[in-house]
Amino acid sequence: MASSSSGAPPRPMRADARRNYERVLGEARAAFAEHGTDASLEDVARRAGVGIGTLYRHFPTRQALMSAVFQEALADLLDRSRELAGSDRPCHALVAWLRALITHAGEYRGLSRALMSASYDASSGLTQCSTKLRTAGELLLVRAQMSGDVRADTSIDDLMQLTNAIALAAEQAPDDPELADRLLTLTLTGLRPCQASRAHGDPPDRA
Repeated sequence: MASSSSGAPPRPMRADARRNYERVLGEARAAFAEHGTDASLEDVARRAGVGIGTLYRHFPTRQALMSAVFQEALADLLDRSRELAGSDRPCHALVAWLRALITHAGEYRGLSRALMSASYDASSGLTQCSTKLRTAGELLLVRAQMSGDVRADTSIDDLMQLTNAIALAAEQAPDDPELADRLLTLTLTGLRPCQASRAHGDPPDRA
């Protein structure tokens, strides 16, 4: 539901509007899972038993619909970040968080590319999701940096772009289920503050 331009809270939906909203959301979730995030919105509306105009009244853009579809996964990721924030192994916690992001971005074909684009487009309906994830991840990154296990010049924006890029690469290689993990392991080597001295030392931290 969009809020009013005056900043007042949105009015509750009528029962029929709520039913339409939920039907569209359910059909979109199924369509994205089956066909990727480029699935036809006309087909989503048809399967939900509504007109395309009704779909757009609830979800003005494809990104707004995607954001609504992924709210449950977003909540799970935020819960996971709060759990990891209490870990006594900050680097381990950060790695676990990055793996969770890659798994999330790989759940729907096209999601990783959309998330990468949203980080540069403040008007995207996915920006709010990206911002919340960035804030949660930054807390984990700072703890890992303070422990001395991660380079001080590492940014959460770079890490999120890397996780989306890894998920995108894995999406293009469905016959290689281990690719994402291998790429993440290579990335973790670059996170170390003293990479040269560790070249023949311990392997990167793994979740």
